[in-house]
Amino acid sequence: MIVSRTSRYVVDLNRAEGDFDAQSAVSGQIPSSPRGVVWRLTTEGDRALAAPLRKEVLEARLSEIYRPYHRALEALIQRKRATFGQAVILAAHSMPSVARVMHGDAGQVRADVVPGTLGRTSAAGKYIDAVEAHARKRGFTVAHDEPYKGGFTTKNYGRPKDHVHVVQVELARRLYMNEGTYRRTAGDFEAVRSWCRELVRFLGLLALD
Repeated sequence: MIVSRTSRYVVDLNRAEGDFDAQSAVSGQIPSSPRGVVWRLTTEGDRALAAPLRKEVLEARLSEIYRPYHRALEALIQRKRATFGQAVILAAHSMPSVARVMHGDAGQVRADVVPGTLGRTSAAGKYIDAVEAHARKRGFTVAHDEPYKGGFTTKNYGRPKDHVHVVQVELARRLYMNEGTYRRTAGDFEAVRSWCRELVRFLGLLALD
């Protein structure tokens, strides 16, 4: 398991390296990217940067955090392919249960589980269907690609023809926490953690089938 311990407000690992605009970093070329590899606005629309990052500051974040992370992920993928003939990546995320101001679905209540697979193109169907089946078995609601189709990890690494399968999974935070106080809800957090572990095992067994 690869876990980022760096805030996405430092550098967002689920974005392309060049995904930033001139208001985020001085060398930006994209017309508008308020929440790219550098976040200059929060999902509430508040400023996250006092000024665009200097080129050397951005480069330090990319060279010290972003690139080593993706080198490690690519190396892990290649080791799995060499060992098993394929690799299955579960890109795990959490999401606000009700979309915030800057989201495209602002104000809408989201499903419990959102598998993001770029229209079922980033993984073989059996893995995508397995995530849904595992969620519905627990009584969770599911919405594919709504509102998240998958980020950079899904787009960049999802290559089913090359036997690399990626499913991004977003979990609504209401499943395990009080979103007003940010406190875990007793029993729910442990139950969701157990569900996640079971999902990893389920996908692993499916890959060996």
